[in-house]
Amino acid sequence: MQIDKEKQALREKIWRLMTEQGIAVFPLPCWGRIPNFVGSERAAEKLRTTNEWKKARVIFANPDAAQRKVRENALKDRKILIMASPRLKNGYILILPEKTRNREAYASTIKGAFKLGTRVNEFPRPDLIVTGCVAIDKHGNRLGKGGGYGDAEILLVKERFGEVPVATTVHPIQIVEHVPVKPKDQKVAIIVTPEKVLHISP
Repeated sequence: MQIDKEKQALREKIWRLMTEQGIAVFPLPCWGRIPNFVGSERAAEKLRTTNEWKKARVIFANPDAAQRKVRENALKDRKILIMASPRLKNGYILILPEKTRNREAYASTIKGAFKLGTRVNEFPRPDLIVTGCVAIDKHGNRLGKGGGYGDAEILLVKERFGEVPVATTVHPIQIVEHVPVKPKDQKVAIIVTPEKVLHISP
């Protein structure tokens, strides 16, 4: 389909730009991934300043390296963390802050989450969803790495619990004019870069 070709072309453009400009960081290469980026930890700190974050008691987050600091901050801020397992192969992991005291950085990694968390199918209602993107436009349309996992994660939460705000942390180069969309693609309400927070109007 034409829209799938457009999406893939945009992914490859972002991956190429991030590689050429030295924006992509470990794990490398960034091709085929939600890319980690220079400034991802500062973006996580910026997300921490939002009212949505401050009010949240339960955070649902993707497992990618770009959002590792987000997961660490959730535990440091004594929030319950629900992490999707990579490619959803092992469902969801519930990580309680009281079980990770002084080990939040380790618990925020995939290995640490499996060790210190609990695999679950049922989990409490999240107050905020944090997702990763390859690209995002100013209308909140997101582009993932192509497996559909991010959309599936967001959709599952919304089907179970109703509307929950969705945030993403990205490098400014990942914010584009237009992301091609399909009907089931899920939108983002809060875009956070290392420097600023953008709230998308509904």
